[in-house]
Amino acid sequence: LSIMSKVTRIAYSKNLNFGKYKQLSEIATRLGRLRKEIWHRYGSISGVGITNLKIRDGWRSEGRFFFVPARLWKETLRDTFDDICMTREATKVKVRKAIAKRTSDEEERKRLYTLLKYDRWMEDSYLRRMMRKYYKHGKTKVSNQIVLDTQCYTAFEQSGVAWIKVMGLERGKRIAIPLNTNQLPKGTLRLILRNGIVEVHYAIDADECSTKPCGDQEIGIDKGYSEVFVDSDGEVHGERLGDLLSSESDSLKVKYQRRNKLKAIAASKPNKAEMIVENNLGRRKLDRRKHLHTQRVRDKVFKAVHSVVDKAKTIVCEDLSSPIASKKQYGKNQKRRLSGWVKGLQQSALKSVSQRRGSSLVLVNCAYTSQMDSRYGVLLGQRNGEKFYCFDGVVLHADQNAAHNILAR
Repeated sequence: LSIMSKVTRIAYSKNLNFGKYKQLSEIATRLGRLRKEIWHRYGSISGVGITNLKIRDGWRSEGRFFFVPARLWKETLRDTFDDICMTREATKVKVRKAIAKRTSDEEERKRLYTLLKYDRWMEDSYLRRMMRKYYKHGKTKVSNQIVLDTQCYTAFEQSGVAWIKVMGLERGKRIAIPLNTNQLPKGTLRLILRNGIVEVHYAIDADECSTKPCGDQEIGIDKGYSEVFVDSDGEVHGERLGDLLSSESDSLKVKYQRRNKLKAIAASKPNKAEMIVENNLGRRKLDRRKHLHTQRVRDKVFKAVHSVVDKAKTIVCEDLSSPIASKKQYGKNQKRRLSGWVKGLQQSALKSVSQRRGSSLVLVNCAYTSQMDSRYGVLLGQRNGEKFYCFDGVVLHADQNAAHNILAR
């Protein structure tokens, strides 16, 4: 049987008026208080053996009221309890490793693994001690999310634009939200409110996300800073990435230098501190700027990956998760710019797009790929910027040379 993979699609509100956003923000704030209570009461060992249905039925019998529609707080309860369960399962991974180190007896391991799997670890003193060691009490500060099941909203299209109407605080009156797409959301939705914009997250089958086939070539690609990728044919994918990253990094450097001066003034002059903090040290503009920059970088990286997949059926690249071994050769400004590099985004984009479009992604060791002459496979030559100087006087494009080495490897 084939297993259908899921991907998350995100739609954004378009020209949403302030009144509607304020209503949604109030709902999210009230649900945020509920999330905090659930984590506080059940986010540790006290929540073992309890299900969200038991909690829901208990609250209903008590007649509790949360000042939001019942369907909204029930979905928030389910979502938060799922997060708690995932945290507990992640803890069990650490405990399993501890069990493997503790004993080599297969029967004893099986017994401990079984108790751990079915949440019966309270019956064993060793497991109880390990869970108490690794299972820390969870907390949450999330107060900008609303989870909606299919009965909490309606989706429709009007004048070529998708809309959703979601439950509001006033009975019988739903809040209409215009979206920046013509594709109607479906299934369970997660609304995330940020800087006056509502993000609508929902899961779809990967096959629905892209039907465009991949190419038929086999190429190697080298990650870059000035561009996203250079392939073994010398083609550049995602130009001017470095300009985007460097300009943002340099601007933030000046911005934070000025903020630090204001912080120093506020610390030395208490009579001005309150006014400075209120008017000059807020996070709203910085958060909005960070969000926009992240979206621009993400857009450029994903377009570059799609460009690569358009060309190739097999993509060979270095393992982008490995850290830069040493930054001693770089200056202070260059270190700061490299710290904002998006290697993790490049890797996740390659993985997700290649899976959806049917291309094969092969990861290889990145050691010395930039220092090796791709013509002969020997460590004879020197890289200087965008050029690679070979031992016999030939000059190659440094990134293309590295991409050839990656493909050969």
